[in-house]
Amino acid sequence: MNYSKINNLTGWFCFLVAAVTYILTLEPSVSFWDCGEFIASAFKMQVVHQPGAPLFLMIQRFFSLFALGDVQKVAYFMNVGSAIASAATILFLCWTITALAKKLLVKENEEISRSTMISIMGAGIVGALAYTFSDSFWFSAVESEVYALSSLFTAIVFWAILKWEAHANEKGADKWLLFIAYIMGLSIGIHLLNLLTIPAIAFVYYFKKTSKTTTSGIIKTGIIGILILAVIQYGIIQYLVSFGAYFDLFFVNTLGMGFGTGVMCFAILLIGGLVWGIRYSVKHQKRVLNIALLSTVLIIFGYCSFAMIIIRAKADPNLNNSDPDNAFSFLSYLNREQYGDRPLLFGPNYNSQKVNLTQGKTLYRKGAEKYEAAGRKTDYEYDRTTPFPRMYSDDQRHIGYYKDMMGFSDDHFPNLFDNIGFLFKYQIGQMYMRYFMWNFVGRQNDDQGQGSLYEGQWLSGIKPIDALMLGNQKNLPPSITDSNAYNRFFFLPLILGLLGAIWHFKRNQKDAGIVALLFFFTGLAIVLYLNQKPMEPRERDYAYAGSFYAFAIWVGLGVLAIREWLFKKLSPATGAVLATVAGLFAAPVIMAAQGWDDHDRSTKMVAHDIAVDYLQSCAPNAILFTYGDNDTYPLWYAQEVENIRPDIRLVNLSLFDTDWYINGMRHKQNESAPLPISMKPEQYVQGVRDVMYYQDYKVAGPVELSNILAILLSDDPEDKLPLQDGSKENFIPTKNFKLTVNRADVLKNGVVSATDSSKIAPALEWTFNKNYVTKGTLAMIDILVHNDWKRPVYFASTVPSDQYNGLDQYLYNEGLALRLLPLKPDTAANRSELINTPVLYKNVMDKFVWGNVKNAKYLDPQSSDDISIFTNVFNNTITGLIKEGKTADAKKVVNRYFEVMPERFYGMRSMMGTYFMAENLYLLNEAPRANALIEKSAAYIQKELTYLADVSESKRRFIGNQNVQLGLSFLNQMARTTAQYKQTKLSESLTRQFEGMEARFSMYFSQGQ
Repeated sequence: MNYSKINNLTGWFCFLVAAVTYILTLEPSVSFWDCGEFIASAFKMQVVHQPGAPLFLMIQRFFSLFALGDVQKVAYFMNVGSAIASAATILFLCWTITALAKKLLVKENEEISRSTMISIMGAGIVGALAYTFSDSFWFSAVESEVYALSSLFTAIVFWAILKWEAHANEKGADKWLLFIAYIMGLSIGIHLLNLLTIPAIAFVYYFKKTSKTTTSGIIKTGIIGILILAVIQYGIIQYLVSFGAYFDLFFVNTLGMGFGTGVMCFAILLIGGLVWGIRYSVKHQKRVLNIALLSTVLIIFGYCSFAMIIIRAKADPNLNNSDPDNAFSFLSYLNREQYGDRPLLFGPNYNSQKVNLTQGKTLYRKGAEKYEAAGRKTDYEYDRTTPFPRMYSDDQRHIGYYKDMMGFSDDHFPNLFDNIGFLFKYQIGQMYMRYFMWNFVGRQNDDQGQGSLYEGQWLSGIKPIDALMLGNQKNLPPSITDSNAYNRFFFLPLILGLLGAIWHFKRNQKDAGIVALLFFFTGLAIVLYLNQKPMEPRERDYAYAGSFYAFAIWVGLGVLAIREWLFKKLSPATGAVLATVAGLFAAPVIMAAQGWDDHDRSTKMVAHDIAVDYLQSCAPNAILFTYGDNDTYPLWYAQEVENIRPDIRLVNLSLFDTDWYINGMRHKQNESAPLPISMKPEQYVQGVRDVMYYQDYKVAGPVELSNILAILLSDDPEDKLPLQDGSKENFIPTKNFKLTVNRADVLKNGVVSATDSSKIAPALEWTFNKNYVTKGTLAMIDILVHNDWKRPVYFASTVPSDQYNGLDQYLYNEGLALRLLPLKPDTAANRSELINTPVLYKNVMDKFVWGNVKNAKYLDPQSSDDISIFTNVFNNTITGLIKEGKTADAKKVVNRYFEVMPERFYGMRSMMGTYFMAENLYLLNEAPRANALIEKSAAYIQKELTYLADVSESKRRFIGNQNVQLGLSFLNQMARTTAQYKQTKLSESLTRQFEGMEARFSMYFSQGQ
């Protein structure tokens, strides 16, 4: 039997299964989070967020060509690119497993028997397909993200080192080591996770080249592997660029030469040194030195994909994150300086006090003719520090989480063991083991998990075991049973993987140790390095997919463990077949059957459509302020790729505090004219006016905004406050602002219709809501002063209210955006009652699209959360129409709501929206419809609270406080509402439900919880 041919066919079979799976289930358009930015940037070769992914962008650009000019298909084919890369990962995983299995079962030059062939291929198929259908890998496989391609490079590297091992004694085998170096260099242009395979590769090399291993040899190899990782991570990726930057600083500032000359000189010296070193190694037969130098060259060759970042930054595209067009901005870009640092070995706890500010290295920026100082890197000194700080964030939300999870009193200062406890309880337990169990044991639901027992936990399907961890599981609620992510694997994939690991260690400790090292460095080592703060905005399981890849190897080898046990009772061939079949059903089959419905995004369009709705909420030529990833990146995609509403200027407030982003806002983008920003670059460049504080000068009355701007931009020392270090900084002398309204401009530009001219305010007057002004706020003030109502100004509805800068009473809801209107404020109205009803009605009925949320096979957590945004739009529209007496139009909106919104609940938030819809239906005299919604909402609450009561009783502590309070509050309110509208029987039933549930939780309320 031809092993090579059968092995190749087996691998390609696994590739085909994975490719078909991923293409059938991939999202047809843009997804949430970074996907919108990646697709838009790949399509036009733009610059993404730090530290960049240039090779990924270039590969995705290639896949976009298959759209054949149809811009609506660009995202689909880029998603196909991820699917193909993921399927190729499965191909190499299969070959990796078969290589390890063959090494264990077949001696050198031994003929492979039929039963052995079946066992080897069976192990490859089971392990590869188990990873195919694993939760975390499948999620990234169906969207345009870097993790699919990063996984492929990891798979290629690990497969390649096994190929080297198999041919290490042959002439020319070192080519595999050079191939690995080049692949690693290329992988830097995708994601750095690939580098974590280096320690495992070092041990493969050591075990192959050493006839007799020793403890000291193993320790040295481990140290060398980590050193090689450090040399690439810091020496090549960071310090090469750093040396180039400081060479350039010397050549430009000291020698007076042009920008880039120092970098060129450094590059020549580096190339010359490497060439000389390689020639020396060849001449003197220094094999190890030769391999090391050639590998370094190949890594740098691969790393050169980052030239694309500098080249495109020079072209100043619309998306140009950090504008890394010179040596120092590129260095900052690679070092991710935008995201700050985190302590690893020593540092503060959350309650350490800052006692001093120390000055670090000088930061440089590119000036007109020289590099200029942009300030200095600063670090805080603390009164008390601790080794191995894990609880270091002083954010009040994080402090509360630390204390609650660890049971600390207010005055407790965590020690080393407390921090280790948090590491195991949260960073490993919650943010790694929970994800690991999702993939190989089962999953409760896909609600964002922050440590509660009813959101996003792992769950096996074996109720007695689940009850030990999660409490009483008798009355599972809809948030679990109705969830597509309610996946039960009954521990079978985990057991198969553990059997494989145990069998592997018994048969070959060296190889098993290498897989274990890969498992550790791509899992727990990342946990230690990331040092995650609590309350992450999204689940982070994708970061650990490499360790799930390693465990899938053992899932495959579990087939061999079963085969060995069955051999005692059955013939070898029969045992091999049955072991393979058992492995298939224990892992890939059950994982595919349970996981298909929560990975099938083929009918979901939420990210695409909500982006369209944000844009369509705005009048022509608008300025739209956004804040987070999901109200920005899909909009970038819509504009840059599909050319939807290119007249709107998107301003991301999270980026607006940077000089490079303000620079971009001063230029024309697509069909949007430059923003009316009067500031000169030198007035807001990095290190200038970064933060300006409030100093109360007891100014009487509101101050014109143009005067505030003039004070903040003034270079007169009299307009600045002295600081402790002797420098002076601009400040705001009052928080009471005023923007005089030119009535003629407002009417001429159609901001307010002539029929509503009496409502125009003579001036906008408001109180600024912060104690400081950043350069982003300064830029917003500049825009407001110089816009003269020529361009409509909006805030996305998801922007935090503190970012309105106090303008709340002038922001009117027009859909998914709030428009700044110069209308006399209604002091009696709530913020939610400011609605521009005619525009909102037109948007809802004629413009908005709804992401197919009613009929989609699956909605990921972010998409299901956005149902609440859609529901709020409907409720706001209906409420506004009812207030204006337009009941016929209100009923049309109600009918539209029932046409496009799903009937099931996706959590308490969607239940809340349904209740408010019921209230509107009562106002429209549609009691039967309202009653149906109330009854459905009450039944949902009853089931959710019953489950939480059961769990609380079994755990002997209050579980789900927030949901319980919310559920009881709405049950009580429903009883009152139905009584108000003379629905007596329903009201009485709801009252009984409320009293019954309140009684079950009364003991916890009486304890003050």
